[in-house]
Amino acid sequence: MKSFVPTKVFLTKGLGRHKYQLKSFEEALRVAGVAQQNIVQVSSILPPKCRIITRGKGLEQLIPGEICYCVMARADTNEQGRLVASSVGIAIPKDKNKWGYLSEVHGHGMNSTEAADMAEDLAAGMLGTTLGLEVDPNKAWSEKEQVYKSSGLIIRTSNITQTARGQKNLWTTTVAIAMFLFD
Repeated sequence: MKSFVPTKVFLTKGLGRHKYQLKSFEEALRVAGVAQQNIVQVSSILPPKCRIITRGKGLEQLIPGEICYCVMARADTNEQGRLVASSVGIAIPKDKNKWGYLSEVHGHGMNSTEAADMAEDLAAGMLGTTLGLEVDPNKAWSEKEQVYKSSGLIIRTSNITQTARGQKNLWTTTVAIAMFLFD
């Protein structure tokens, strides 16, 4: 049986607005560069040895109609002025033979920094737990980040985040996506 483990991942984001919610979502996917894909959402594991590539290199490898697996955060609103946020966080272990984590954050009322910090915090927290790191969950992300990175077990965390404010008589949709690719 053929292995079905992604070898590459890239991060992308988008914002869409339209009078219909579905079209707003499609516009967000279009801005993210992945509207032509058949998207299947998966959970939060970054496979061992999975390389992070640039958005540009990732988009070049997509074939229209292809079934693509991703971790996606999505938030929608049709309320004028309401803040929506979508963020995907990533935590990468130092040991490339171990798996990392992706986390998705989607919600209302968070600004870009809050959503990004929460996404990285969640990803690092899930990875940290599997590596035996216990960090006080009540500490601010900046404090926890230092603990995780100084442990030498987590090499990097990052995120991709999209926020927007709702507009009158329109749906507003934000997406943040970690798109998996196979060799």
